[in-house]
Amino acid sequence: MKRASWTGAAAIIAVATGAFVAGVSLRPDATARPVSAAKAADGGVPIYYQDPDGKPFYSLTPKKTPGGRDWRAVPVGADVSFDEPDEPAADAKSSDRSVEAKSERKIKYYRNPMGLPDTSPVPKKDSMGMDYIPVYEGEDNDDGSVKLSPGKIQRTGAKSEPVTRRPVRSIIRAPGTVQEDERRVSVVALRFEGFVDSVANVTTGDHVHKGQPLLYVYSPALSSAAAEYLSAINAGATGKELKGARRRLENLATPEPAIKELERTREISLSIPWLAPQDGEIVERNAVNGMRAAPGDVLFRIADHRVVWVLIDIAERDLGQVSAGAKVTIRPRGLDGQTFTGTVALIYPHLNAQTRTARIRVELPNPDEVLRPEMYVDAEIETGTPDPVLAVPESAVLDDGTHQAVLIDKGEGRFEPRQVKLGRRGGGYIEITDGVKEGEAVVTSANFLIDAESNLKAALKGFADADAPQPSATSSDAQDTGERQ
Repeated sequence: MKRASWTGAAAIIAVATGAFVAGVSLRPDATARPVSAAKAADGGVPIYYQDPDGKPFYSLTPKKTPGGRDWRAVPVGADVSFDEPDEPAADAKSSDRSVEAKSERKIKYYRNPMGLPDTSPVPKKDSMGMDYIPVYEGEDNDDGSVKLSPGKIQRTGAKSEPVTRRPVRSIIRAPGTVQEDERRVSVVALRFEGFVDSVANVTTGDHVHKGQPLLYVYSPALSSAAAEYLSAINAGATGKELKGARRRLENLATPEPAIKELERTREISLSIPWLAPQDGEIVERNAVNGMRAAPGDVLFRIADHRVVWVLIDIAERDLGQVSAGAKVTIRPRGLDGQTFTGTVALIYPHLNAQTRTARIRVELPNPDEVLRPEMYVDAEIETGTPDPVLAVPESAVLDDGTHQAVLIDKGEGRFEPRQVKLGRRGGGYIEITDGVKEGEAVVTSANFLIDAESNLKAALKGFADADAPQPSATSSDAQDTGERQ
């Protein structure tokens, strides 16, 4: 006779961690009494009731859905047992062989049908009248694997997928700001004490070109050096003497056009035009008509924005995934729909102690100068490697925070838990650096139920080992005494 009636329901409860399946209790209320398998088989009485939509909800008593539909009654003939199914009655020889094989196997102990940590060396019933389930030799291997019947695998929805090699890539999203390229900023300052005769018609924000006059400067030191150079020219000096006089003008940073004009006209100008050292925007103007300028005073600051930096702050935990050369997509918040692409040029060596973030730098070409300093951007950093690595779906990994494991599907309903070492994550997959081989099948769904079954089996085995008779100290001492004599 098939033992599926109460054994199947009990296995449902055991796998679903206790007396609940998906939050629905299978424990009957005080007025409900279980139906024996024999009575159910003879009279066609339902052995339990299942949700009409096929959801994994079960009940020992009739129930209705919130919409008023009756739960489906499951008679003994329609039950898919969680234990190994009986052979068809029509195949008498096959059935006889199965019974003979089971009779030859030795029962080690009986376990509680409700999945409780309770075992018995002899057959017994629990408080609800359910038979304890026999555990045969060979069903509790020491390798920690667990064997499930086809019915149990079907009901738990266990699925497996082979371990394959694939690229594991992910996206790190972080905010950032546009900043000036420090290498493209220059200042206009004098190397001597002088006076600003006049300032050109340029203001902060104007774009200037290299060689464009910014101001006119008068200085006694500059006029003296020009007079000395002019005297050397008029005296017909050559060689080191002439070169030395010219070098004095060059040391005062006199613009080359002003020196050439002196050589051409042989006249000393009252003021000399001071030129822009590069192309760019004027970001600071301190020069004023008639002012006295000391050596080193910043009169203008010019920045070239045709190349800008984007500084991005990423979380400390993501720092290990980012490397120089990684592709970055920049989306400025002030420019709807526009995106820019660059690469990580530098990872700064220090972390921000207050925010626990690391800063990375991306260099972007900005020929149209639409990216402005201090502009907010959203960055997407591509991490990972294009080379394929061993990877499994994220759902296949059982992670308790200290240990990580997967369940290997060894076929024929046997599953083996195995510890693994994890690598990169991305795209719904996790890299496995150690623990599995390519082609091995890992469980990707319902693995927590199989893991619970494995842990339950290990716990029951521990109880069975604890209940096993131990050799008495008296007999052992007597044996040792006899050997010594």
